[in-house]
Amino acid sequence: MQYNKISQEIIAKLQALVGAQNVLTEGEQLEIYAHDEVTDPAYHHLPEAVVFAENAQQVAAVVKLANEHLFPVVPRGAGTGLACGAVPVYGGVVLSLEKMNRILEINEEAMYAVVEPGVRTSDLQAAVEAKGAFYAGDPCSGDSCFIGGNVATNAGGNRAVKYGTTRHQIYAVEVVNPTGKIVNLGARLQKQTTGYCLDQLVIGSEGTLGIITKITVKLLPKPKYSMDLLAVYASAEDAIGTVNKIIKGGIMPTCVEYMDNITIKSVENYLGCKLQGSENGNYLIVEVEGTSEDDLDEKACTMDEICSENGASDVLVAEHDKIWQARKAFAEAVRAESLIVCKEDVVVPVDQEPALLEEILRLAKKYQLVTRIASHAGDGNIHLNILKMADEAYEDWDARVKENQQELYAFIYAHGGRLSGEHGIGYKRKHLMEEFTNPDELEMMRAVKKALDPNNILNPGKIFDVE
Repeated sequence: MQYNKISQEIIAKLQALVGAQNVLTEGEQLEIYAHDEVTDPAYHHLPEAVVFAENAQQVAAVVKLANEHLFPVVPRGAGTGLACGAVPVYGGVVLSLEKMNRILEINEEAMYAVVEPGVRTSDLQAAVEAKGAFYAGDPCSGDSCFIGGNVATNAGGNRAVKYGTTRHQIYAVEVVNPTGKIVNLGARLQKQTTGYCLDQLVIGSEGTLGIITKITVKLLPKPKYSMDLLAVYASAEDAIGTVNKIIKGGIMPTCVEYMDNITIKSVENYLGCKLQGSENGNYLIVEVEGTSEDDLDEKACTMDEICSENGASDVLVAEHDKIWQARKAFAEAVRAESLIVCKEDVVVPVDQEPALLEEILRLAKKYQLVTRIASHAGDGNIHLNILKMADEAYEDWDARVKENQQELYAFIYAHGGRLSGEHGIGYKRKHLMEEFTNPDELEMMRAVKKALDPNNILNPGKIFDVE
């Protein structure tokens, strides 16, 4: 498919729709919007223009103009993605939603909130907490990412083991569809079976099926009691293997996170501080909620026994702020070591996680790859970061990474897994999705995209190639 370039005529029309102050066309201004958090310049593409929308009507008008003149529109939130999902591969317009940043309503009685897509996730969490409520979505980038991007990518995060991913926190969405109509999908209901579940189709579609302009999120009662335990293991497989035993033991943790020892050391260097038990092995961080202090104490005793029986050398009560600062600093610590990193986001059933970790370590040794590993261990999602070191030639490193991927993904799919647990496919993984996904499944996805976006205007080149 051939897209038209953004002409001066189109620029003038965009300025008329959103205001001249909301249209950027200069090179240095555009550079920020050429990439997300993927630092490898091979995945960077300059937009021809950046447009800031301030309401759903402006978003709809821009999308209608794009269909009229056949130019691509790439929706963007905070740009914290890790799959090149907001990268303008075919140029065109990056449509930023960062100015749509209002919390419109918090109803602590009916337990919901209504927000615009440019609200920072941590700001939403703080605002509802001030009202005595709780928003369960918790991506590690919560201090910088936007709720709209969370919904568009179905962000996971630390609490998914108990509360589910972002899609489980959403009642309804207002969406501008690929032809420029404003539609409301979903409803503030506990259940409904009225036709296709279109809200859930758009959630996680990475901006390819619609642009989210308003979100109604579920709120929960704020947990009264919680604690964090840190179990330290010499064996990585023993650490990961403990997860299912904790759940089987009758405890549903809020979070279960894993970090290997070399990653712990990397985080220590980045933060400039010493972490509990870091000299002794690999971390399993378990957060659990309780109905009372006695309930927490009982759960802590049970988890201590389970972790110790499964090889933990230490089981400690963790300092909440410090341990979660360390876990959430993982990405920044890796970036401080190398600006070029292959960030894998693989996921398998939880019972297959120890075998996957063993295979990851085997392949890293086989292909001589420098790795840093952290994991949402409670839901089977392992973040494997492969660093290009300064003394490695890019072409040689990239070739070994690709060989590693072929063996790694074959193993994952043979064990019931998928190549992305929460970061999404974007531009970065689309060829791998094509290779490893069932062709009938891909055909159904393409049919949906073609039906809803006949001109292939929204976020082209993501998930699928442009035909």
